[in-house]
Amino acid sequence: MISVNGGERGDGSSSFHSLSHPTTPRSRPASPRSPTSKKMFRDFGFSSTSSFRTRLSNTGISNSKSPFSSLGFIQWWKLWSGSKLFELWFPWGFGNLGFKQQQRVKRKGVGFWYWERVRVFAAGIGVVVLFFLMIWWMLLSLQDPILPHKGSSLNQTSSSSSSSLLIRGEWSKFGKGKRPQRVMYSRLLALAAHAMAEGENKPEPRGLWEEPLVPASSWTPCADQRNWEACEGNNGYILISANGGISQQRVAVCNAVAIARLLNSTLVLPKFLYSSVWRDGSQFSDIYQEEHFMSYLKADIRIVKELPIELQSLDLEAIGSIVSDEEIMKEAKPSFFRKNILPILLRNRVVHFIGFGNRLSFDPIPYQLQRLRCRCNFHALRFVPKIQETGALIVQRMRQHIPRWGLLDHNLMGPFAAKSNTKATKNLPKYTSRYLALHLRFEIDMAAHSLCDFGGGEEERKELEAYREIHFPALTLLLKNSTKLPSASVLRSEGRCPLTPEEAVLMLAALGFNRKTHIYLASAHIYGGKSRMAALSSLYPNLVTKENLLSSSEIEPFLNFSSQLAALDFIGCAAADAFAITDSGSQLSSLVSGYRIYYGGGKLPTIRPNKRRLAGLYMKNTTIEWQELGGRIRKAVRQSKKVHERPVARSIYRHPRCPECMCKTE
Repeated sequence: MISVNGGERGDGSSSFHSLSHPTTPRSRPASPRSPTSKKMFRDFGFSSTSSFRTRLSNTGISNSKSPFSSLGFIQWWKLWSGSKLFELWFPWGFGNLGFKQQQRVKRKGVGFWYWERVRVFAAGIGVVVLFFLMIWWMLLSLQDPILPHKGSSLNQTSSSSSSSLLIRGEWSKFGKGKRPQRVMYSRLLALAAHAMAEGENKPEPRGLWEEPLVPASSWTPCADQRNWEACEGNNGYILISANGGISQQRVAVCNAVAIARLLNSTLVLPKFLYSSVWRDGSQFSDIYQEEHFMSYLKADIRIVKELPIELQSLDLEAIGSIVSDEEIMKEAKPSFFRKNILPILLRNRVVHFIGFGNRLSFDPIPYQLQRLRCRCNFHALRFVPKIQETGALIVQRMRQHIPRWGLLDHNLMGPFAAKSNTKATKNLPKYTSRYLALHLRFEIDMAAHSLCDFGGGEEERKELEAYREIHFPALTLLLKNSTKLPSASVLRSEGRCPLTPEEAVLMLAALGFNRKTHIYLASAHIYGGKSRMAALSSLYPNLVTKENLLSSSEIEPFLNFSSQLAALDFIGCAAADAFAITDSGSQLSSLVSGYRIYYGGGKLPTIRPNKRRLAGLYMKNTTIEWQELGGRIRKAVRQSKKVHERPVARSIYRHPRCPECMCKTE
């Protein structure tokens, strides 16, 4: 038993309070030296410091001045497991796991003991809950957006260790953009990052950069062949003011050429309208070579630069010679123009088409008239020298100045295609200069017009709604007056939403493009800014735009001219070794893919995603595994690469493999 002065019994046994008689504890005078230490030892189940030293001696530990320094794990466990505090925290008996059972010390009062256990048990539950919350937070941190790779350039290559650290880095920070965006498909992005880190040095899937060569190469360009007489253009003059961007304007010009031939009329050089969306005042001569256009088509139609003087003073609106898109059905047949437009032309000697995009059908149409449209698109429309020269710089730098020469380069870049910086190429590995072009059609006008949801919440909804009110008032009115329009979720499930940058990077990673792939990104201002591009720029550090490739002095002449900038993207995409589109309805993507088919010789594949299939796969974000996702996406893209003749009523600009545009050499 412990004496009043705190000593110990002479037999050396451990001293504990008696458990048989719950009598009132004896009052002891407080030690003037260390009252706190005595309380601490009593809390741990030792009646005094002497009993603690006795326990140390029983465990074989010397009673030195600093016994804590020599205690091993087993000895500390024996001391701790036999203490009262241990029993309070773990009342279910962890002290029985191979150690000596220590005698319990009862406290006075059953109620006090019960509530003490409840309190400690609740504290233990709290610790467990806190532990699981920490694990949950750590798992979520792996699914945040990827940081953009700062300072990356085309010629930089990352080692496997540094790229792995980049991929597994903090995803919770965004680049500088308009505002942070909620990253879509965060789990799949994490799986993509992990798969790309593991397979960085593995070979790419076979056929990734190829088109089915034999059936594709059997089609050769032949739209330049003619077997008709030139048109005299005696029935009057056709004016056209094309609207939209460069793609819509190009289609409108080709349609106007065909209508001029159909109605035996003279075409005045096209004009381009200023668009509030594109905000570009460029005219035909700022983008295309006037003299080449007129001379190349002179064997087909008569073209003049302006109306005769006697017709320039006419009030065309007053005499009924202005025809807008609202007055012509979409993809009207040739008979419509003979019946409705020719009488106006014969009466007033001039007709002015406003717009005229997609106002001439693809079928049924006379064979030679169809060929004329192909001839205009693929041969007569050539970019002006300043666009050709700057476009050639983009292509040369993407190819790392390794020279190539072909029919496509000649038609795209003219004499500038051959002026490559021919560096030594003996020691370069195979496919060093190969690059992928990606047309990411995700500008704010596309996002607003689609009526889809892109994860930006209420702020995004209000922003797109305000944009629609200004630029798409008819669509805004339709939304207010109709309750039958499909919801955003239905639109996405049906594949009617443009692919976001997150969806695009998942597609590329699933197809097998690795982190070393050089990517030329063709786009204007991505909606959402850098935060929206974080995943794409991080997983593919060799991603560049024309702004990255060109110096400030080289790109300065094109700034504030969106159509001319789009012409540079047209060249960069058309000359790429592979071209990936994110929206099959994009006019630029359609024109570029058709150009690659016409001049590519079966060696320039285009990746066309089936957005409905992709939407179905991405909706399984929480369950689908990466291997399954990759296999199904690769299968879908292989099917889209199949070479076939142009389907009936489909665009000849996108599908030129037809007898009217190309010749089959089987």
